[in-house]
Formats: sequence, structure tokens, C-alpha cells
Amino acid sequence: MKESGKINYVELPSRDIEATKRFFSAAFDWSFVDYGPDYVAIQGAGLDGGFYKSDNVATTENGSVLVVLYSTDLDQAQERVKSAGGIIVQNTYDFPGGQRFHFADPNGNEYAVWSEPA
Repeated sequence: MKESGKINYVELPSRDIEATKRFFSAAFDWSFVDYGPDYVAIQGAGLDGGFYKSDNVATTENGSVLVVLYSTDLDQAQERVKSAGGIIVQNTYDFPGGQRFHFADPNGNEYAVWSEPA
């Protein structure tokens, strides 16, 4: 049952929907459902959401919300991001509760991946 007032869905910009799908499929094993040429829904990402066609870019520098993913193996996650075409924009660093790194997808949108301390 869905609860009122709870975060239920996240939508993110994408300059190139096909590049977005290739990247997140390769880096994080996400799958997608196409809803025409300008929208794709995310499946298997832990939270429902989608990407919409847009020339905008979501980064913390321009005040965007930061989507943070979790990984049990931060080094492996970073390698998968790079292999899939992502760019590391902030190397792994410690923060209260663990470690994380930030990356940009092929569209320039910023994300982070975190893990608990070893």
C-alpha cells in the first residue's frame, strides 16, 4: 500500500534517452520501459522513476537534488561506472556513515554511490 506524503517516484533529465539506457543498464543492471521517444521508466533501481527528454542537466553545482545509489562494493561500482562511459567527478571520500564517490552519466547528470565503512 502506498503512503501519502512518501517519496514515490523520481524524474530526471536526459539529453539522449538511448545513451542513458545503455549506461545505466551496463553500470547498474537497470531495465527500462519506453513510453514514446521522449520518456523512459526505470525498473530495478530501488525507487521508481524515469528519464524525460531535456537539454537540462542535474548537478549539485546548479542546485539539483543528488540521487545517491548504494553498493556493497564501492571499487567495483566505480569501475562499472567508468566502463559504461561515466565520468568520476569526485573521487571516493569518507563521510559520516561510510564512503562515496560522485559521477556524471553520459548526459552530464551527477549522481553518487555510497557504501558502509569497511
